[in-house]
Amino acid sequence: MKYVLDVLIIIFLFGLFGFSHSLLASVSFKEKLKERIGTKIAFYRLFYNITSAMIFIVAYDISPKPDLVIYELDYPYDIFVFALQILPFIGLIWASKNIDLKEFIGINQVLRFINNNYKEDDLDEISVFRNEGAYKISRHPIYLFSIIYLFLRPSMDLFFLVFASCLTIYFYIGSVYEEKKLAAVFGEDYCKYREQVGRIFPKMF
Repeated sequence: MKYVLDVLIIIFLFGLFGFSHSLLASVSFKEKLKERIGTKIAFYRLFYNITSAMIFIVAYDISPKPDLVIYELDYPYDIFVFALQILPFIGLIWASKNIDLKEFIGINQVLRFINNNYKEDDLDEISVFRNEGAYKISRHPIYLFSIIYLFLRPSMDLFFLVFASCLTIYFYIGSVYEEKKLAAVFGEDYCKYREQVGRIFPKMF
């Protein structure tokens, strides 16, 4: 019974994080915010990332950590699986090459505001249609390699299993909202891309 309660609390905490994260990232919320603060929305992306990181850290820290071990690989299999974790890490670096990290974090937006050339209609970032590199195999390669990295572990306890599962579900839900925005901005080109490339996991054929 203790483990059931622990799992429910973990799901609640990370569900709360996911809900707040999605709400604050929604176009409708940012449109309303733009009406109130105008071009100062340039600071929103940086604020959003900082607050999201803080909420995530708090949720992780206060979550119960049930010590139930799901599995633990013996030597040398544990070393082999640990070594395999390098592959999704390399994948994350590969996928990140197509992302402007300064734009993602929110630094570029602040610089554009300071230089008096920020466009309100950009909301908190300039939308970019990415279909090169890692984006040829997955519409959301960051999510793909993160999921592989999370589950490719030489040992797994109950907390980390639930934690990784919550993140995976959030990645999928978050991708739905992201793609609605991209389809609205890029229209038919993005819709064709969406038909050809898998959402998170690559299409086999």
